[in-house]
Amino acid sequence: MWMYLGLLAALFLGLHNLCKKHAVQGNEVFPVLLGTVSSGFLFIAAFYGFSVFYPDYALEHGYNFQNISLQTHGFIFIKSVIMASSWILAYQALKHLPITIVTPIRSAGPFFTFIGAILIYQEKPNTLQWLGFFLIIFSVMLYSKIGKKEGINFKRNKWIFAIIGATFLGASSGLYDKFLIQNLSLNPQTLQFWFCLYTILILLVILSITWFPYAEKRKAFKFRWSIIAVGILLQAADYFYFKALQDPDALIMLLSAIKRSQILIAVVVGGLVFKEQNKRKKLVPLAGIMIGVFLILYSN
Repeated sequence: MWMYLGLLAALFLGLHNLCKKHAVQGNEVFPVLLGTVSSGFLFIAAFYGFSVFYPDYALEHGYNFQNISLQTHGFIFIKSVIMASSWILAYQALKHLPITIVTPIRSAGPFFTFIGAILIYQEKPNTLQWLGFFLIIFSVMLYSKIGKKEGINFKRNKWIFAIIGATFLGASSGLYDKFLIQNLSLNPQTLQFWFCLYTILILLVILSITWFPYAEKRKAFKFRWSIIAVGILLQAADYFYFKALQDPDALIMLLSAIKRSQILIAVVVGGLVFKEQNKRKKLVPLAGIMIGVFLILYSN
């Protein structure tokens, strides 16, 4: 069952990435990020408010919110710091790079998760899983050669390093999620509510220095419907992802790989919507990534 929940998370993540590309085009990154996280928080907060006034109904239908200790709040705050840093880097990179380059690099996330799952959680890959792992690495390297044809030098472009950093931090957060969900027994909605709240506070501090004091930057900001859509789609994806992690049999390295199937939406649909270059050539490494994901998923 957890694999199907992972596929649902991938579907919403793919749609989320398309909306995110639309939201950041010609826009300041930080206010867009604040808007997306805030809209997602308001979406979750509506359920939180309902659970306060109708606790029995919320408990019966599985979206009750837990009372958590101060120490647990601290653990959630750490996740907020990790993901805020990852998102800031990712949004900056997405603003300056084609989505058909950014999304495949983000697909490298399972590499870091794969290693972390072995070292931290002692998850043991078999031969097919290793084969899928290296096939994905090779495919991402092939993307770098295609990117150079679009004027993107993977060794000198700072936005490439930004998206790699974002990918590493995102993978670290994924490993941390398993600890929060399984070791601390947090349910998805409780984790989402406090995580979003703390992330908003972090972003408000950053914007109070980099954006709010500057009238020109505030006037240049363009509100778009996609900002709200990004927040809601991300919360839907996270909910299904956290629900999958609640299953004690769920393997984080496989779940992380399943989520990478989102790139099918981003590369095929996104390439058509945003009219990006070399779409056909990008289908070759895309196929390699998808086969690698398939090998990892069905290796058992």
